[in-house]
Order: sequence, then C-alpha cells, then structure tokens
Amino acid sequence: MPRNLEIKVKLSSHKEVKSIIKKNKIGFAGLLIQKDIYYKVNNGLLKLRIENGNQTLIFYDRNEKSKKRWSDYHLLEIKNTDGNKYLTKFLDVLTIVNKKRELYLFNNTRIHLDYVKNLGYFLELETKVVNGLRDAEKRFAHLVDLLNLNDKEEIRASYKDLLIKKNKK
Repeated sequence: MPRNLEIKVKLSSHKEVKSIIKKNKIGFAGLLIQKDIYYKVNNGLLKLRIENGNQTLIFYDRNEKSKKRWSDYHLLEIKNTDGNKYLTKFLDVLTIVNKKRELYLFNNTRIHLDYVKNLGYFLELETKVVNGLRDAEKRFAHLVDLLNLNDKEEIRASYKDLLIKKNKK
C-alpha cells in the first residue's frame, strides 16, 4: 500500500506561500476543481473524488494521534459509471467537500493550496515514500522549513471532519 507523510495548516490566504513557491521556482501542476463525497465505513476513510470530470475512489487510513501524520492509501479510478450513484446503493454519504486546489510538485511532494467551501484557505503537503521513511521525512522537513510552516498549528483532521464539526454548531 502506498504511503505518504502529511501536514495540513489553516491560512488566512495563500499570498505568502505563493510568494515562496514562486521565489523557489516550484512547478505548478494545475488547478483542480474537486468534489469529495465521503462515505460511512467501519475503518479508515473512503471518498469518491470527482476532479475535473474524472472519478477516483480513495481509501486511506491515518492515525491522527501519532507524532507524525503518515497515511496509507489506495486509489481506484472509476470509469463508465456514476460512482456516487453506484456507491450510495450500499453506503451512506457522510458529507460532501467542495474545493479548489492549486497543485504544485516538488521532489515527490504534492503541495496543495486549497480553498474549501465553507472552511476557507488551507495548505497541505503530501510527501510520498519512494526511498524509505527517513528519506521522506527529510524531504518533508525541508519543505516545512522552506514554506515557514513550523510556527503554524497543524490540523489533525480531514476536511470531512472539519466540515461535519462546523455544521453541528
């Protein structure tokens, strides 16, 4: 199962981070319009991501209480069917997260500048494990430092959890 190391932080805007990204010539990989439909499952998280017309079923498992936020995940591309129509025949929908994501790529790390409807601005890093955990940690730490994230409060929850919590208020 693929694995990555993650961080999520809330921002007031993306302005400062974009300036650092531009200064360091980090490559822009595209603008993604995403709709994540989360389903009720016994273990981990399961969502159908509809992104620029494509559908991917994503299962991931992450211990939000561990010191480092490692995530194990599976991706399954859905073709020739309405994934949500099919899945809702046997799964309940928990919530739907709509976001606009600017994707940047640097050294096997995905940098997400997200605007999440009803939640605001966020930055996520996902450093993929390719040459062992230590190497991933080193590459991850470099970007955390470069983007000045050390003094930011890390959010240890999915957008699903943040949205459900907000809607309960």
